[in-house]
Amino acid sequence: MAISDIAAYAQLSQADIDAFGAELDTIRSDIEESLGERDAAYIRRTILFQRALDVAARLLIAGSRSKAGWLTGTAALAYAKSVENMEIGHNVCHGQWDWMNDPEIHSTTWEWDMVGPSEQWRYSHNYHHHVFSNVLGVDDDLGFGILRMTRDQEWEPQHLIQPVRNVLLAMVFEWGIALHDFYSARERAGTEAGKKAAGQVLRAKIGRQLAKDYVILPALSGRRWRHTLLANFTANLVRNLWAYVVIFCGHFPDGAEKFTPETLKQESRAEWYLRQMLGAANFKAGPVLAFSSGNLCYQIEHHLFPDLPSNRLPEISVRVRELCEKYNVPYTSGPLTRQYLQTLRTIFQLALPDTGWRTVLRAATSRQ
Repeated sequence: MAISDIAAYAQLSQADIDAFGAELDTIRSDIEESLGERDAAYIRRTILFQRALDVAARLLIAGSRSKAGWLTGTAALAYAKSVENMEIGHNVCHGQWDWMNDPEIHSTTWEWDMVGPSEQWRYSHNYHHHVFSNVLGVDDDLGFGILRMTRDQEWEPQHLIQPVRNVLLAMVFEWGIALHDFYSARERAGTEAGKKAAGQVLRAKIGRQLAKDYVILPALSGRRWRHTLLANFTANLVRNLWAYVVIFCGHFPDGAEKFTPETLKQESRAEWYLRQMLGAANFKAGPVLAFSSGNLCYQIEHHLFPDLPSNRLPEISVRVRELCEKYNVPYTSGPLTRQYLQTLRTIFQLALPDTGWRTVLRAATSRQ
């Protein structure tokens, strides 16, 4: 059930919560003061690697005459798109590298390789999701408007098909995010002119993205345009599936708590920290898997400090875990497979009403 009193749930006094928050503030200031050329070199090196891999993959796809060559090129392209989406686009748009004052690597100028405009994502994600994370009726990312992810959400007959919706969402994840962010932008606009402008921005980005992946690049491949077209489609599909798995494993496995709107009343900075920590989950990863996930295997640390560079999250996680042990605060983490299977179990369980199949059968019988 959703938490209404975070202090009571965590069994912490107000003094403990304030001290907990102060220690997290210290972690933040320590990292901010230590940011420098090493961090700037990391993101520039990552961008260079991603772009080089993207070009190499496309050349291999267009030039290879063997199935093995096409598969290798497509796999490399899918990985390049995943890195661009998660370790670069997601993190740059969070403002993690704004301190560099580099106009090319800045949250206000970066446009990522997805159908959704980054400007619409920034507001929906950075504000609605990160500020109000997992708060019922406030955080639109809680089920993305189509999935029931907690028993506190009222069951409706449409939820019976949410296992199917879940599969479809995974396959078209970038489109789901684009529409999700568009609706948020349209709601924020208020006026009809603003809503129309938001629609134009989305349509323009979709047009550019589809033209690049499914018209221009295939055309440049000449007679092998079909191979390029299929490779682009496959790479986008794989990237969507991977992004979906990473995001869902960070928000919906067992231990990632949900909250009622009452928790927002006069919420202090320290209480905000505590809610972020209780509402997120990590998964265990080595350096390669961490990089491939945009370092979102450290989802707890990311939610505590969403604008701190992703390459610093591993060292932050050591201090955060020690802090959780000190104050006896839950720190949810586990293998990626387990975290996803728990999430999948929740999706299937909550497709049914809390009273089970009898309610479904009774409702079906009453209509006859």
